[in-house]
Amino acid sequence: MEGRYAAFTFCDRITEYEPARHAKAEFAIPEHVTGFPSSLCAEATGQLAAWVSMANIGFRGRPVAALAREVRIHGEPEPGDTLHLDITIEASDEESVAYHGHATARGRRIVELVDCMAPMLPQREYDDPDALARMFDTLRTTGASPGRFGGVPHHRLDDVEHVEGERRVAVLHVPSTAPYFEDHFPRRPVFPATLLLDHAIRVATALVNESGEADWRPSAMRAVKMRDFILPGQAVTIVAERGDDKGSPLVKINARIGDRTMATARIAYATAMENA
Repeated sequence: MEGRYAAFTFCDRITEYEPARHAKAEFAIPEHVTGFPSSLCAEATGQLAAWVSMANIGFRGRPVAALAREVRIHGEPEPGDTLHLDITIEASDEESVAYHGHATARGRRIVELVDCMAPMLPQREYDDPDALARMFDTLRTTGASPGRFGGVPHHRLDDVEHVEGERRVAVLHVPSTAPYFEDHFPRRPVFPATLLLDHAIRVATALVNESGEADWRPSAMRAVKMRDFILPGQAVTIVAERGDDKGSPLVKINARIGDRTMATARIAYATAMENA
């Protein structure tokens, strides 16, 4: 059963657990992966909140399509590092979960999730409730085998429009098949929102750094809202438009399929020294 939770499950062992309230966990980033971006650290933190909230209602529902007031980005871990996850549930029931949390590596905070909320949808539409309950027991006792994660495959991202210093538009091609769909989710494959946000950060960072005025690094994603599911095989247009926040770039993100908005966010930037 453990092999089923290998492609996109970022928790090896839950080390502290207070039902419906708080948990800590660890995830060993395999040395063989090429990288583990901040978006996946946020995913790992959110997944721990999901385990706790699902257990609270007997795995009858699962949180999806989260909202976040802010995701603070302090850096990225290295392959071989161990992520230490810490979440607090503010409210959780059959309808929704509200939480906050953070991830650290080598004693340094990597990401912080502030004021997150996700609706709970029927579990049986997405996964096997009994299999999830058994995996949760494994995570709380012996722990899962480390090194299961094989990395995220390359995604095609085509630049389609560019106004220097103002706007970039790219099209993300979601694959029809990918290993992470086995975890996200086996009964209803959905493209992970955090992978979409990772590509949005890439487009936005290319926009703010093209002039060479400074070495801008993403410091936060604000007002993150996933509005709809992205399915295998779809093409998503990512629009990044540069603004200003007290002298630093603030990029507005809109991800859409046709005329339908799928996700929105704002990405704030700081210099490398400010973000250290």
